[in-house]
Amino acid sequence: MTPEHITLLVKQALNEDLNFQSASDGDITAQLIPESQQANAFVITREECVFCGEELVLEVFKQVDASVKVTMLVKDGEQVTGNSKLFTAVGSARSILTAERTALNFVQSLSGTATTTAHYVAALKNSNTRLLDTRKTIPGLRALQKYAVTCGGGKNHRIGLFDAFLIKENHIAACGGIAAAVKQARANHPNKPVEVEVENLPELQLALDAGADIIMLDNFSVADIKSAVSLTQGQAKLEVSGNMTLDILTTYAQAGVDFISSGALTKNLQSIDLSMRFDT
Repeated sequence: MTPEHITLLVKQALNEDLNFQSASDGDITAQLIPESQQANAFVITREECVFCGEELVLEVFKQVDASVKVTMLVKDGEQVTGNSKLFTAVGSARSILTAERTALNFVQSLSGTATTTAHYVAALKNSNTRLLDTRKTIPGLRALQKYAVTCGGGKNHRIGLFDAFLIKENHIAACGGIAAAVKQARANHPNKPVEVEVENLPELQLALDAGADIIMLDNFSVADIKSAVSLTQGQAKLEVSGNMTLDILTTYAQAGVDFISSGALTKNLQSIDLSMRFDT
């Protein structure tokens, strides 16, 4: 997440609420409050979570009204208990209320992803298997969601289509086979990692023979995964994917794979319940 990216995303989010108007013109409900009225506000989480979204909060309030003083009470990646204060805001009551929902929308979503990731990581703590995310993200918010995964202790898979090869079934068919696809990948971008998705053990052997760096075992049974680990013998890294739910992670990790990837971290979003309150 670059500062420029954060600025742009916050601007887009505020435009949704303010209809591309200024904060003073676009929030007709806040205009009911005297312009001079000041407020001391704080935001709490109603449930245990891993916090994520500090820079988004600060940028939201900066764009709405830079004179509002925001004090963060937790850091990204920090585990917090229910009813904990996350941050305070002191300044114009109008401005605080205008910024409230946009700031909370970012935090509730990103903290939800970070928290889910932390649960998955905890399930793998007694293994050498690392947790990866996927490209199954909300359009436009990938960088934020992948950042949230790292806050929860997970690792980013490839960021997009540009930084690593992931040769899947349709690529293989269009290229004329696994060997041809891997050979062309090496020729096009010799320094990029090459990963091949396989659906059975014979395809695994083809990917090994072709020299793939990582091999994704798609919807393999536990028995076949163990066979794959035995067959591979460290020649390539092995990744397991396909309906990787929290309750089955340990079983697959015990089979000896290097990575487990799960789209659920970013696409099955369970937001955290947050609330803003004014001190009275």
